[in-house]
Amino acid sequence: MQNIKLFVELTRLNRPIGYMLLFWPCLWGLTVAYDFNSELEKFYFYSLLFLLGSILMRSAGCIVNDIADKNFDKKVERTKNRPIASEKVSVNLAIIYSFILCGLAFLVLINFNKFTILMALLSMPLAFTYPLMKRFTYWPQLFLGITFNYGLVLAWISINNSINLVPIIFYFGAIFWTLGYDTIYGYQDIKDDEIIGVKSTSIKFKNNPKIFISLCYSFFFISLIILGILMNYKILYFISLIITFFHLMIYQIKNLNVGDASQCLQKFKSNNFLGLIIVINILIGKLI
Repeated sequence: MQNIKLFVELTRLNRPIGYMLLFWPCLWGLTVAYDFNSELEKFYFYSLLFLLGSILMRSAGCIVNDIADKNFDKKVERTKNRPIASEKVSVNLAIIYSFILCGLAFLVLINFNKFTILMALLSMPLAFTYPLMKRFTYWPQLFLGITFNYGLVLAWISINNSINLVPIIFYFGAIFWTLGYDTIYGYQDIKDDEIIGVKSTSIKFKNNPKIFISLCYSFFFISLIILGILMNYKILYFISLIITFFHLMIYQIKNLNVGDASQCLQKFKSNNFLGLIIVINILIGKLI
């Protein structure tokens, strides 16, 4: 039971927000691409596959991140008790876990068409080099956005077996969504990060956080508008985006206090609900 508990802590399975933020862009891409006039079994099956893939790859990514950040995590109050940092789990065992998780993720991946499999494999370097970025650049959140939203493109390809401007623009906008919410997340550790020399957009824009996050969310919101135009969604889609705008610009930013770690975490976690809102937005555009 102790080993199971450590595995859950290592892979963050007890914190579903991480894999849900990976899953939502997949579901967005799938919902935009799918023809709901056909049978829904394939949509449900693919949704399940993307959920499983998100859980497995996020778990593997957490392990790689903790191995790379072992010495940093020891110096940060929030992360010093993580299994690898506290040496409750050895690096060798963690590597074995990571290989097993990636193997299971590959078994999920081979259920898709060849183009999707190829594009997914090409993204692997992104997934496993992200933890290193905070050492070299103030923009690790940008690399996280590129990685975390890649499933949106994969989901589109899994249905259409091709790519066009629609998923590219949506993907580009979703990157800025992640850039915004992960900047908020980063303010939890900003004092420790500055001491140990870790870089982030939270540090880079610490004097004007609301301006930067508002700009990121604006790009994301504009991408949603362009999506509706390119997909010829009805007017109700654009009206429904008001809720998305309120959540991004009012709820998350207006009263944001980056000095309050618990509030930053709350705002960050609220993006899980936002993911569902956007799925509903897309369904309104396609079906009503």
